[in-house]
Amino acid sequence: MKSVILNSIGAIGLIIMMVACGGDTDVVESGTYQGKIKEVEAEKTEIYVETTDNKTLELYFTDQTTLMQNGEAVDFSMLQEGQNVEVEVEKVGKRLDPISVKILE
Repeated sequence: MKSVILNSIGAIGLIIMMVACGGDTDVVESGTYQGKIKEVEAEKTEIYVETTDNKTLELYFTDQTTLMQNGEAVDFSMLQEGQNVEVEVEKVGKRLDPISVKILE
């Protein structure tokens, strides 16, 4: 009985972690996509973008990722939930590397 309860608690914990970490995300082909920022995780320099076709992209910024607004480079701290963005991504296996992110507002 104890093991059933412990397994249930473990499963619930795993589900909570998955939801807290963005849950289900999609891997798309390399290209340019538009969407809205769903979540910003500043400590990880990571954003989640919901595209216009309802896919959720998980994007960890790299040293090569450019971030632009109105034609000028801006700091990661300028990103906010709800902003419209255009992202250029490169598919590397099951990971998406953001090449560039443009804030459209």
